[in-house]
Amino acid sequence: MTIREGFASIGDVNLHYLAAGDPAKPMLLFLHGFPEFSGMWRDTMERLSDRFFCLAPDQLGYNLSDKPEPVSRYRAKALVEDVDAFLDAFPPRRPFTLVAHDWGGAIAWAYALKHPQALRRLVIVNAVHPAAFQREIGRNPDQARASQYMVDMQMDDADALFAADDFARLRFSFRQIEQKGVMSAGELAAYRSAWGQPGAVRAMLNWYRAMRVKPKGGGEAGAPRIYDEAALVVKVKTLVLWGLKDEALLPGCIEGLDQWVPDLTLKTFPEASHWLVHEERERVAAEIAAFAA
Repeated sequence: MTIREGFASIGDVNLHYLAAGDPAKPMLLFLHGFPEFSGMWRDTMERLSDRFFCLAPDQLGYNLSDKPEPVSRYRAKALVEDVDAFLDAFPPRRPFTLVAHDWGGAIAWAYALKHPQALRRLVIVNAVHPAAFQREIGRNPDQARASQYMVDMQMDDADALFAADDFARLRFSFRQIEQKGVMSAGELAAYRSAWGQPGAVRAMLNWYRAMRVKPKGGGEAGAPRIYDEAALVVKVKTLVLWGLKDEALLPGCIEGLDQWVPDLTLKTFPEASHWLVHEERERVAAEIAAFAA
């Protein structure tokens, strides 16, 4: 089925998006993470658009969407409201299934906490729940070390470093799946095009600069609590798909997840990495379809 493109005006910004399927069918809204863009979901949308109305925006700062200058505009609270306002461009409003990966998953967790009545289902792919991340940073030195890259991304010179040598550091993010040959040359070229949009690298990194959580040495007993865990219980039926070879989010991130997500279905992929959506395309699409039906 043909994938369409458009722009939605939401308050002070415009978001570019992909759409596929009949708008009268149940809605799936897909959120990408770093350093991706709406195109990461193209294959999944093509597989599901006969049964669902599929939407995938370029999130703020990415690809063809607007890239406002203030770092404060990239705080989670504002990004969650972007998602909610984006839906107003596709009336009528009705409960939908939110599918998200990486940073998109962080926004999806927050959206489910803020707007549970808006959702039918929640599907998370390798994106840690905020309470679990807080716990792991505090108790697991390996996770704290694995998360130190976030500090590098907040530095003033990060823009130049990540754009240098034909986006070498961004391409390095995909090394696990490039070695497996699951990303085509055409797909990688589309990523280069997205990263090369004026102001894109700085705007993408602003998501990290706007973070509340700043990973530190890790593993210290009594690490400060940033979140009120009691306020982080998700009241939406949730499917979590997790590649266990994720080098940034270690398996401890999904231990005991049901204490914050009571209605949880957890499915792990032992040989997949953080880039599960690319590595297990057919199965990921099938899991989403079955859960959202």
